Amino acid sequence: MMKSPRKTVIGAGLALLLAPLAYVAAQNPVKPPKPNPDAQQQPAPTEPAPQTPSAPANKPGENPPRQSDVQARITVNSNLVILPVTVKDRSGELVPDLKRDEFRVFEDNVEQHIDMFTAEAFPLSMVVLIDNDLKDKDAEKVQASLMAILGGMSTEDEAFICRFDQFFHPGKGWTADQDKLSKELKRTSLDTEADVAPPSPPFNGTPSINNHSAIDDSAIDKGAQVIKGQPTKALDDAVFAAAMLLHDRPRSRRRVILLISDGVNGGRKFNKVTTEDVIKALLAENISVYSIAVPTAYFERKISPIDKERSPLIRYANHSGGEVYHATKEQSFEEFYSRLTEEARNQYTLAYVPRGTDRSSDYHSIEVRVKREGLDIKTRDGYYSGAVPAAQRP
Repeated sequence: MMKSPRKTVIGAGLALLLAPLAYVAAQNPVKPPKPNPDAQQQPAPTEPAPQTPSAPANKPGENPPRQSDVQARITVNSNLVILPVTVKDRSGELVPDLKRDEFRVFEDNVEQHIDMFTAEAFPLSMVVLIDNDLKDKDAEKVQASLMAILGGMSTEDEAFICRFDQFFHPGKGWTADQDKLSKELKRTSLDTEADVAPPSPPFNGTPSINNHSAIDDSAIDKGAQVIKGQPTKALDDAVFAAAMLLHDRPRSRRRVILLISDGVNGGRKFNKVTTEDVIKALLAENISVYSIAVPTAYFERKISPIDKERSPLIRYANHSGGEVYHATKEQSFEEFYSRLTEEARNQYTLAYVPRGTDRSSDYHSIEVRVKREGLDIKTRDGYYSGAVPAAQRP
C-alpha cells in the first residue's frame, strides 16, 4: 500500500523541527536536584499547617497556660478577694515551695475555700514615693542610690516617680520604659530648702474617687511653708495620693508603693487625711507599702519598734502586708530595692469568693495560716468592700 504524498511531506517536516530540540536535550540532560543542607531543618510543607501560639520564655517550673489563665480570671472575676501573701522562714528567706493545701484563709474568723492559688510571678505597678525634705546626709545617700531602683525591675514592671514634702509632686506618669525611667531618676533632685508648692492643679487628670480629689492641698496652712524646727511634711496625704495613682492599675498586677522617708509627719495641721484613712485606702485598693527608713529615722528612733503604733512607716507596711527596711548606708538602699521588688513580684496569690460572712459589713478582717511551723506570713489585715473611706471625708 502506497503512502499519501501529503502525509509523507508533513512527517518529514515534523522530523526536521524536532531534531534541534532532541539535540539540545541530549547535550543538557536533566540533573537531579542537589541536596539542600537545610532541607531537613526547614522542610517546605505541601499544605499550610495549623499554627500553634508560641509561649513566652518562662522560668523553670512555670506553666504558661496556667499563668495566663490565673491572671485572666483575676482580672475578670470582680467577686474574688485577692491576697498577695509573703512567707519567710526564721532567717528571713522567702519560702517558695508551699502548696495550696498548706494554706488556710479566714475572713471574719470564718474559714474560706481557696478558689485560686498560684506561686507565679506577677508584674509590678509601683509608685516610687521619695521624701523631698530629708536632712542633707540622708538626701545625699538617697540621691546616690536612686538609679539602683531599675536593677530590681523587670521589663514587665511599670513605675511612677513622685516626691513629697508639704506638697505632693507627681512625676511624668506611668511607664515601663527603662530608658525613660532612667532619665527621670537621673533628673530627680532632692531639695533641702523650704518647700515650694507645685503648680495648680499639680498635674492633669487628678485622680478622684466618688468625685473627691485624691490630691488636695486646701487644708494645708500655706503660712507654714517656711516654718522650721517642727514637722511640716504631709506624709499621710502623699501616701494617700500615691494610692490613688494605683487605683486604675489592673488587678492582675501587684500594686506597690516604695516609700523612702525619715518618717516625719506633720499630723493633722499639714495633712487632710489621717494615717488611719491612708491604711483604709491601702486595704481597699489592695496596695502593699514597702518602707525604706533613712539612717536618721533609725538612729533617732523615729521608727523604733517600741513606738511602732505611732510610726507611719511601720503602720503602712504592717497593715498592708508590706515590709520595713532600715537603711544605715548607701549600699543598704541598693540591696533593699532589689529585695523588695523580688519579694513583691514573687508572692503567693490566694483568691476566694467570700462565703458565710456578713456582706452588709464594709470591713472584713483576714487571717492567713500555714500548716508548716516556724514561718512568718505577711498579707493585708483585711479589706473594704465599699468605697475608699478616706475619699468620703468632707
